[in-house]
Amino acid sequence: MTNHAARVESWLDERADEMARLLERLVAVDSENPPGRALGRCARILSEAMGRLGLSPEIIGIADPSGRLEDPCVVRGTAGAGDPLLYLHGHFDVVPAQSRDQFTPVRRDGRITGRGTADMKGGIVAMLYGAAAAGELGLVGTGRIVVHLVCDEETGSVLGAGHLRDAGLIDPAAVAMVTAEPSGGVVWNAARGALSLRVEVRGREAHVGQADRGVNAFGHMLHVARPVERHAAETAGRHTVLPMSAGDARGNMLVVGGLSGSGSSFNVVPGSAFFTVDGRYDPEEDLQAELKRLTRIVEDAASEIGAEVSVHVTQLQPPAATPRDHPAAVALARVVGDLHGAPARFETCPGILETRWYAQLGIPAFGHGPGLLEVSHGPGEYVDEAAVRRCAAVYALYAGDMLP
Repeated sequence: MTNHAARVESWLDERADEMARLLERLVAVDSENPPGRALGRCARILSEAMGRLGLSPEIIGIADPSGRLEDPCVVRGTAGAGDPLLYLHGHFDVVPAQSRDQFTPVRRDGRITGRGTADMKGGIVAMLYGAAAAGELGLVGTGRIVVHLVCDEETGSVLGAGHLRDAGLIDPAAVAMVTAEPSGGVVWNAARGALSLRVEVRGREAHVGQADRGVNAFGHMLHVARPVERHAAETAGRHTVLPMSAGDARGNMLVVGGLSGSGSSFNVVPGSAFFTVDGRYDPEEDLQAELKRLTRIVEDAASEIGAEVSVHVTQLQPPAATPRDHPAAVALARVVGDLHGAPARFETCPGILETRWYAQLGIPAFGHGPGLLEVSHGPGEYVDEAAVRRCAAVYALYAGDMLP
């Protein structure tokens, strides 16, 4: 173990209880999204923690045209003051809980259980203490670490990470970006893209006693959805060449009809119907081409029976990938391997990551965090305290490698 690593780990071990208490405090804030509640309250706790750690906190308010989110904002902190720049990025919103008990954190046997521990409030604690350790121990050199924490990752991240990009708050000259998503110790150097659609079908209402005068939108919807389902099965057979976890499917994933509905009453011919299509696409895929393909499938099926349809795009987020031989990837793998005592593994995240907002600007971007994907979003979500500290050490030492 290098002298830097020993100093960093000692610094973090001395603050183990402090880190756990901060995580417990964050978990107790029910920042569920949707609906997007308690975001300002969580942001203030994060800002206070950044202040105590010497990270020069700033809360940046964000306008939400929908009015759905409660006090939407970005929390930004900095260690160091030089030009070479490393971003640490995370989100403090969490998916809805299965039980309100999940907002009462339980600390037992080196593990903290509760909503958001893995995804990704445990990762946030690791990033804050990793940045603080790098700053206090002189690892940032003549550079700086900027921590970005956003409020809406679970619902698309357009307001949070999108605001950072649109407002020019992401510097394309940054040396790298890491987000503390629950990668379970591997390095996610690639992530899938997302394409989501809502297909609406219009018919004509009529009372059941005069059903022959109506146009049944539900029946038309079934006809239109069937070829989309066949396409979903076909596209799942297109496999990425990039490495993935043994438990993750290597093909594109589409869910047809995750949401659907029709009609106004049981005794009225439905005059409208809808269904959704939600896809996760491997990094090799062209999402614009896939959008055209899906739209054509829907329109061709509709024309066969004279159905009136419209296709609405509700999400289009590109995939992101950084080559494993990129110098920033090689440096991260070296740090992770040294701290884990085994060579680092690169894999493709089976979902989408906010790495995309940085990768679009040419910044090498990675996911590496202390949680486990398989427990995230579940009723028994947890994170190991040792994993939080180990990832904090990764972030600090990676800054020492990347910032001269």
